[in-house]
Amino acid sequence: MLISINPQNPQPRLISQAVSVLRDGGIIIYPTDTIYGIGCDIMNKKAIEKIYWIKNRDKKKPFSFICSDLKNISDYAKVSNYAYKTMKRLLPGPYTFILEGSRMVPKIMLTKRKTAGIRVPDHEICLNLVQALGHPIISTSADLPDKVMIADPSLLHDHYGASIDLVIDGGPVSHEPSSVVSLIGDEPEILRKGLGDTSIFQ
Repeated sequence: MLISINPQNPQPRLISQAVSVLRDGGIIIYPTDTIYGIGCDIMNKKAIEKIYWIKNRDKKKPFSFICSDLKNISDYAKVSNYAYKTMKRLLPGPYTFILEGSRMVPKIMLTKRKTAGIRVPDHEICLNLVQALGHPIISTSADLPDKVMIADPSLLHDHYGASIDLVIDGGPVSHEPSSVVSLIGDEPEILRKGLGDTSIFQ
C-alpha cells in the first residue's frame, strides 16, 4: 500500500493509518530529513527480526531508531549534560548519535557495549509517527542492492513489494545518510560523515 502524506502538515488521519500498521507489527517505509527509511515499532521483536531479514543484516549490528525529541531520547538513553547540550544545538537534524542505551531499549537493539544509535530527524512525518505511536521506530535505509539510494517512494514500493506493509510518499528527500557521532564518555567521535555539519566535533 502506498499513501501520500503532506511533509509540512501531515494529515492526522493518514498518520493514524500508518500507526495502525505499526501497532499491528507491520513494516513501513517513510521519509526522513536524509533518506527514506524502513521502520517498525521498536517494541515489536518479530517486526524487528523481519527487518533484519529484509535487509539481510547481521543481528550483531543493531539498527538505530527515531525519537520524537530530546525528552524522548532521555527515556531510551543515558544523557549526560554534555550530550544534552550538544544534541540540543543540533536536533532535530540529520545526525545519528551513539549513546549508552537505557533499560527501555530492547536487547536486540543494543550493541555488545549496550550502546544505541538515536535520531531525531527534522521531518514532520516521522516525528508525528513516533508521537502518535508512543514508541520510537526503527530507522534503517530503504536502499536497493549495492547500497543504491532511491528517493522515489513508488520505486521503493515496487522493489520491496509484499515484504513492506505500507510506503509513505512524503515527497523528495536527500540521497545522503545522516552523520553518525558517538557521544560515549563525553568524547565525541565522528563514525560517519553524512549530512549535517560535523566541524564542531573536530
